[in-house]
Amino acid sequence: MSDLLAAGLVGMAICMLAPPVLIGRLVRRGIGQQIREDGPKQHLTKAGTPTMGGIAIIGSVVVGYAVAHFGSAFTTRGIAAVATIVAAAGIGFADDWIKVHHQRSLGLNKRAKAGAQLVVALAFAISAVTWLKVDTHLSFTRYNSTGIDLGKVGWVIFAVLVIVGFSNAVNLTDGLDGLAAGSSVFAFAAFTIIGFYQFRHFPIYQNPAPLDEAALATAFIGACAGFLWFNAAPAKIFMGDTGSLGIGTGIAVLALLENVDLLAFIIGGLFVIETASVVLQVASFRLFHRRILRMAPVHHHFELLGWPETTVIIRFWILSGLFTAVALGSFYADFLARGGGG
Repeated sequence: MSDLLAAGLVGMAICMLAPPVLIGRLVRRGIGQQIREDGPKQHLTKAGTPTMGGIAIIGSVVVGYAVAHFGSAFTTRGIAAVATIVAAAGIGFADDWIKVHHQRSLGLNKRAKAGAQLVVALAFAISAVTWLKVDTHLSFTRYNSTGIDLGKVGWVIFAVLVIVGFSNAVNLTDGLDGLAAGSSVFAFAAFTIIGFYQFRHFPIYQNPAPLDEAALATAFIGACAGFLWFNAAPAKIFMGDTGSLGIGTGIAVLALLENVDLLAFIIGGLFVIETASVVLQVASFRLFHRRILRMAPVHHHFELLGWPETTVIIRFWILSGLFTAVALGSFYADFLARGGGG
């Protein structure tokens, strides 16, 4: 338990100390956010706000996770997860750098970005089934909770889709000040609780490194909460793709390692809704030449309906919290059904 507290506190402390320094350097170098011209007009005032704050988030996560292991050994699962998260954040960093260097709202071209994400996701998925010995059954609240065995090839394909999907989902959600960071705190809180329960009840869950995964999730909680101090509206710094791709990948790999891959779609329900709104908007326009939303992702739709930005953010945070509560309720109900006692 002390390891988890250390990971969270160190992650938060660093992510509250680093942004002011990072903001100063980014401002001096003129590294600021480029705003889409077709976005909500009120967002044009945010142009020039320092971006790439995800450097502080991911750096804080890595240090917080490392501090939690003073006096204890790292696990192969934890190392693989951290390496995958850092690699995904690296893709986001390249995307952010191109945006600010060329002073445009578009970074890496779609093929290069998607290709890099696929490589990172595939590397994790293959190592998971060969090196980490992850269970290949499709799972909801625990290993083999559905009875469906995807096999190694099927699980690799599924894992790649989950990692790429969630990394892009958080990226889409990161459109309002503090929305992605605040919502992510709820998601990582769920993975912390799940990891701790799996540690306490190994015969039920048979996860070889649950406490290590919980420490990583707790480091994310601290880092996202600390970053939110500066990212809350009106934001002094944005996380950029560096942060959103790293966070989304973190959610995905933790879900896969904790054998709650299907439950992740409830834990990250807000991110799923944001992604679905974009998919439906594009599909509707291409098929019927009509838009079902004023603008996608859906948070922009509510802005254009007249909701103040802070209202959208807080209501979406509430929605994220509710999704987390439903997910944890489902996990605990299954725990009791399996003979758990608390």
